[in-house]
Amino acid sequence: MRKETYIDLKNELINPENSIAVRSASVGFGVFMGIIPIWGFQMMAALALAILFKMNKALVLISSNISIPPMMPVIIYLSYQLGKFWAGADAQSITFHDAVTMSSIQQDVIQYIYGSIILAFVAGSSFGILTWLWLSLRSKNS
Repeated sequence: MRKETYIDLKNELINPENSIAVRSASVGFGVFMGIIPIWGFQMMAALALAILFKMNKALVLISSNISIPPMMPVIIYLSYQLGKFWAGADAQSITFHDAVTMSSIQQDVIQYIYGSIILAFVAGSSFGILTWLWLSLRSKNS
């Protein structure tokens, strides 16, 4: 990697023009967009909204990559579990031995979608707050 490219990437990530609030909101928003169930459009939507809301585009795109393959089982499981609160009496438990049918997918997808929206809000908020705390402590020590 050429030095100019490294400096440009570093300046984009740690943009001194962006406040700590903008950078932490960018990370939180990226995590939110990485979990929200709009498969295949997460990064495009994240980038478009980052431009619209004047966020740090690099941080949004990097943090939206939370939905990488090793994390997907965790995200799906947590989303499914959190969806139980909204599913009420129709809530299903995850079973790994039952046959998958179209009716079970239709019933389970609503629980998953509601749960993933809850997880996206919780994880996005948590990552945003943790980033704000970390950047605030780091700026005080500098």
